[in-house]
Formats: sequence, structure tokens, C-alpha cells
Amino acid sequence: MKKRNLKKILQQSYLILLLITVIPSVYSIIVSQIHTHSYNKIISNVSQANTIINTAANQLPDELWEIICGKKKFEYGMQYFMMDEISRGLQDMIPQSQSKESREKLNVAQRAEATLLKNINNLSEKMKSGSSVEDNERALDEIRTITNLFSDIMQEYIVIEIESGNKTNISFRNSSIILTIIQILITISAIFISIKSYISMSDAIQRPIANMEKFSTQVAEGELTARVDIPDVEELDKLALNLNTMTEQIDILMKKNLEEQKNFQKAEMKALQAQITPHFLYNTFDTIVWLAEEEKTEKVVKLTKAFSEFLRISLSRGHEWITIQQELDHIKNYLTIQKIRYTDILNYSINADPELYNFKIIKLVLQPLVENAIYHGIKNKRGRGELTVNARWLDEEKKFILFEVADNGAGFSPERLEEVSRELNEAESDSEKLSSVYGMYNVNKKLRLYYGRKNRGLMIESEKNKGSKISFIIPCISGDENV
Repeated sequence: MKKRNLKKILQQSYLILLLITVIPSVYSIIVSQIHTHSYNKIISNVSQANTIINTAANQLPDELWEIICGKKKFEYGMQYFMMDEISRGLQDMIPQSQSKESREKLNVAQRAEATLLKNINNLSEKMKSGSSVEDNERALDEIRTITNLFSDIMQEYIVIEIESGNKTNISFRNSSIILTIIQILITISAIFISIKSYISMSDAIQRPIANMEKFSTQVAEGELTARVDIPDVEELDKLALNLNTMTEQIDILMKKNLEEQKNFQKAEMKALQAQITPHFLYNTFDTIVWLAEEEKTEKVVKLTKAFSEFLRISLSRGHEWITIQQELDHIKNYLTIQKIRYTDILNYSINADPELYNFKIIKLVLQPLVENAIYHGIKNKRGRGELTVNARWLDEEKKFILFEVADNGAGFSPERLEEVSRELNEAESDSEKLSSVYGMYNVNKKLRLYYGRKNRGLMIESEKNKGSKISFIIPCISGDENV
């Protein structure tokens, strides 16, 4: 059957419509777009300016006051995040401001913002140097003065923008009256031609469009294997083919996106594992200094060697996988450091089958669990704590390895154990629900990410005042396997 050519059918009708509509229609669109775009820019700028004023005049001084009062540490405050928001907002508004006067006001505001940032940095330096509360309050008063000046500048900017918006609105209203008259004349002329064309074209396109609508609904519902039939209209052939191709590409891209997300998460975990807890660094260096001052040379040497090896394995030249022996050595070095620091409260033992040493493991999964056992278990109990790290075969076929980190510390109550388990499960889908146990969460996420979603992750056993045991299982991966 010969395919229908819509172009020929519509050619005569469209030629007439084109002559009577193209010029006024294009004019109408251009004028409307110009005014609408201009007005939207003004509204956006005013809204952005109000947001910046609120941040500078209210939120920023309140945040700094809480820091000065001691409710927050300076490094944990949101002051620099707020300043970044103000800076980005000003930078975004400058190219959107249409008048020279508006842009000049924003330039003045940027200079005030730079002064404000300088004063915040000065406050930071004062607090680091141990300045008095009175000095800090005077510095905050200076900052409030600058924020008030900054707010006044932004208010003047808003007034300028509102005046510009009023002019735009008047121009748009006058243009609308003219365009309305033109459109009425065009509409009367086009109705007759449109009705005639509709009758002849309806049958030609109604069925293919209905099929494509059904197809688009299927795709929207996730049926990416659906395909649309090729219609008997030449002009719709390419559209149908493109829709089918697009659906195939979407299916491919979704699969590729899932893989990329997994790779991104691996990169994120790789960045996390390269970080060393700042307080651990500080405490270790403090201990070395203290031991040196006490002239305990042997302990200084022992601690320094352990710390050096700890850092070397932590970095591992950027490798994600290390041997189990290296992972256990990493834990041994960590515990050596902690043993020197907590001589009176910590004993530890590391037990592993030598046959396991050369198998591969994703690095730095044991250290967060050991750290958690020390800081949340052993340190919270009376008397000496015992910490044990075990690595052994899980099955007789020697396909899986079981790791355990056990302590005789404070342990969890049944309610707290249930809360921890719930947090780990809920954080799998939404990390915002995580309020504690960050170390266990990161290890759990790393196990699921590198060993597959079927990995059970962390298994927690605990009893109040008797201790805890956290374990996990990984498959045996030899050194010559591609990991």
C-alpha cells in the first residue's frame, strides 16, 4: 500500500496560512518572549536578593553568635557555606541585571561581601589565638555593621529592579493590546482554513499518533522493550524509527548509568578510605611528644614505626585491594599505637590462619570496627578491656572467610542494638537517616559495594556490660584474580 504524504496534502493550506500568519506571529512571539524573559529576570533577581539579605542580615550573625557563645566550634559552623551562597548569588545576578545602575549596585555589594568575609576570617584568627569573649563580641559587632550595610545596598538594588519591572510591565501591557488585535484578525482568517484542513488530515494522523501515545505510556511505565509500529505515513516513519531507537538507547543508558553509579560509589569510598581521622593523628602526635618529653625513647621508636607503617598501608599507593596479611598488619600497627596510649585499659590479640594471608581484601574494613570497639566499648567500661580480632575459614570448602572483632566492653542494650541495626538498614536507601554508627555504616557500605549486594554486610552481636562482636564474611579472592 502506498504511503500517504502529508506534505503534499498540507502544502496548499499551509501556504495560505503562512502568508497571513508568519509575520505577525513571529512578531508576537518575539515581543512576548522579550518581555517575559526580562520580567522573569527581574523577579528572579529580586527573589535572590531577598534570600541573600536574609542570609547576611539574620542567619550569618546568628551562626557566628552561636560560635562565640561556645555552642558550636568555628570549624563546624555554616558561616563559610553562607558566604559561598551569598557570593554565588551575587555572581549569578550580575549578568541578569539589565540596567547599568543595577550592576553597579551589585559591584558595590561584592566589595561589601569581600569585606564581610575578611572580617569573618579575622574573627577566626582571633578565636584560634585565644581572644577574649569581649574581643570576639566586638568583632561580631563589626560584622553586624557590615551586614547591615550590605543589606542596605541590596535593598537599594531591589528598588532599582522593581522600578525596572514596572517599566517592563507597562511596555508589555501596551504590546499585548496591539498583539491582541492582530491575533483576532489572524484567527478569523485561519479558522476557515484550519477546519477544512482538519477534516482531511484527521484520519491520516489520528491512528499513528494514538499508537505512539500508547507506546510513550508504556515507556513511561518502564516497559523499555516496547516498540511502536511503523505507520503508513511518510512523515511519521522517521519519528517512529527514532522513538524505537531512543527507547533502545534509554535502556542501554540506564544500564550504563547503574554501572557508572557503582563506579562513582567506589571512587567515593576510595576517597573516604584515604582519609585519616584528624583526632587520631593529633592524639598520636601528642603521644609521641609526651613520650619524648618523658625520655621514653624505646616507646617513641616503637610508636613512630607503628604509625609510619599504619600510614603506608592506609595509602597503599592508591590500591583498593591489599592482602589479608597487610590488613591485619594495619590493625596491629593501629592497636600498637592505641596500646601505648591506653596501657592501663587495653589488651588485644590478633588470631588468623596463615593460609589466609595471601588472599585479597578491600582495604581498611577492619580498622573502623576496631576503633569503634575501643572508643564505644572498652573506654566505657571499668577495668582492663580485651579486644580480639579473628580471621578464619567459614566453610570446609574454603570458599569464604569470616572476620570477627570482639571486645568485652560496655556493649549495647537490646534497645540500642535494635536501633543500630535499623539505622544500618535504613541508611542503605537513604543515608540522611543515619544519626550515628558512621564507621560501621561506611564498612557496611563498602562490603556491599565491592562484594555485591548479596553480601550480608555486618553482623552484630552484643550484650549490655558484657561486650560486642561484629563480624562479616567475604569470598576468597586470590592474588592473581582481577579485582
